Amino acid sequence: MVLCSVIRTVSRFGRSGITPRCRRTLYSTESKGRYYTRDHEWVTVDAGVGTVGISNYAQEALGEVVFVQLPEVGSAVASGDECGAVESVKAASEIVAPVSGTIVEKNSAVESTPSLINKSYFDEGWLFRVKLSAPDELKQLMDQTAYDKFLEDSH
Repeated sequence: MVLCSVIRTVSRFGRSGITPRCRRTLYSTESKGRYYTRDHEWVTVDAGVGTVGISNYAQEALGEVVFVQLPEVGSAVASGDECGAVESVKAASEIVAPVSGTIVEKNSAVESTPSLINKSYFDEGWLFRVKLSAPDELKQLMDQTAYDKFLEDSH
């Protein structure tokens, strides 16, 4: 996955002495009820429908986002499957579904204005909504505390 390569490259900067002043400040999202994948997608769930996006860490690693391809409404996705793409001036990355279900909405504003991801990755920059078919999959994802620790330990 290209995003993982970009993230590994960015993390090498940290080991070479070029580090942000406080990783927690740069990458923490301060959000309860948000779950994360190791690929830096997030999902929040309301009434059995998950809203999916990419984390601050991912959007910063990618840089200026210039193209987004989202799954079509009505299509089925499985947790861990590639279901779209994000391209930036630096790299391209697949979007990986954090949960299984049926796509019920996609953020057309992000497709027409990809930079929304950089400006507002949690609010206006969300990617798609999915009706969960297996809500228990959320137990396999990281909560905010675990995600912050994952970033601290691996990046």
